[in-house]
Amino acid sequence: MSLFHREIRTSLSSAAVEILLGQAQVLSEGQVDFGLYCGSTMITIDCSKAGIWVSDPCDSTTVRQLADLLLADDRFRASARELGMREAQRLAGGSLGTTQIEMSLRTSETNLHVDLDIEATPTQARAS
Repeated sequence: MSLFHREIRTSLSSAAVEILLGQAQVLSEGQVDFGLYCGSTMITIDCSKAGIWVSDPCDSTTVRQLADLLLADDRFRASARELGMREAQRLAGGSLGTTQIEMSLRTSETNLHVDLDIEATPTQARAS
């Protein structure tokens, strides 16, 4: 029996969120109907493109591990939500008030797919 308890912990590096979101491709759709904005934003991150900035292999195993860490990371969740809100405001044509955002994350090969479903109440009328 050992006298020591050993623990290996893995967490995101401080630059991980910026590097990954810097590789993001964004696709959004949505509109205002009956006084409510409904839309979605998909953020796709091809982790293999981040390989020039990181020493880790950007393979499917790494991407699955990243997915678990990203969902638990406050910085990533906040940045993804901010990106989704900017897209929603752009599509709604103005500021949004009370907002509800649901986030999910999935992987495929070396890609991370972040899906944001957004419902919000517009606070100013769209210019005609």
